[in-house]
Amino acid sequence: MIKSILVPVRGDGMVATVLAHAAELARQHNAKVNVVHCRARAKDLMPQGVPLPDFARKVMMEQAVELADRQEGHLRGILRRLAGEYGLSEDGSEQGSVICTFTEEDGRMADVVKHAGRLSDIIVLPKPQKERNLGQSSLKAALYGAGRPVLLCPGQLRPDASFAQHVAIGWNGSLPAARAVASSLDVVHAAKRVSILAGGTGEAHGPTTQELVDYYALRGIDAEVVRFEHKDPAKGLLETCKTIGASLLVIGAYSHSHETEMLFGGNTGRIVDNTEMPILMAH
Repeated sequence: MIKSILVPVRGDGMVATVLAHAAELARQHNAKVNVVHCRARAKDLMPQGVPLPDFARKVMMEQAVELADRQEGHLRGILRRLAGEYGLSEDGSEQGSVICTFTEEDGRMADVVKHAGRLSDIIVLPKPQKERNLGQSSLKAALYGAGRPVLLCPGQLRPDASFAQHVAIGWNGSLPAARAVASSLDVVHAAKRVSILAGGTGEAHGPTTQELVDYYALRGIDAEVVRFEHKDPAKGLLETCKTIGASLLVIGAYSHSHETEMLFGGNTGRIVDNTEMPILMAH
């Protein structure tokens, strides 16, 4: 049951995207949105390994605190504007509004995600930005450190009425895929159409596509099977989603270790890098 949605934010220009998706998901499931601003600690903004006189360190610490205060004030202003735009309120008193809280925690975003995420039902994050070296550690913290499913939002995409109404399930019989299926049951049950995407032979000894169809059927979910063939499974999965008009892709994340996939390449990494649609991931 989805009742608590965590949205960790910082000044990376992606607040509107993640908040819009969280608001729509909360509206569909009558859930609460918890926005946490990850405020940089002054000591983390100081140059490392550089000896400084006491007076210089003091001045730089004061400047770092002032910078963090300005960033928080700016972000709060953005969130207030977006809250009105997306129908979010602190008490949910307005008709059709979604309850949303705003808190601030000091520290690195990955650490905040681990702490705040473990008692959340889902964590909403922006697609990592490789060119800016942003987001990979937060995604890893959510999947491995918090152990929660992650809704990954690409680019400046804003959800519309079709969001999560046609859900595609990337299925290969693996353990991460099975966990993604279990973690997304509420989302899948609320969808109008469910497609199971299967390519290749699947994992040895893993449940078959028909077994997944039966699993869903026991829960009142009618799922269709869509098979595809492609030399690159990640590219084939995304292209098939586009062809059938899916608005949300559910996948198991990182069958191998995160470090191994990042170093040598893997299907999850290629999907994350190339997706133009929201993805619900679980490890």
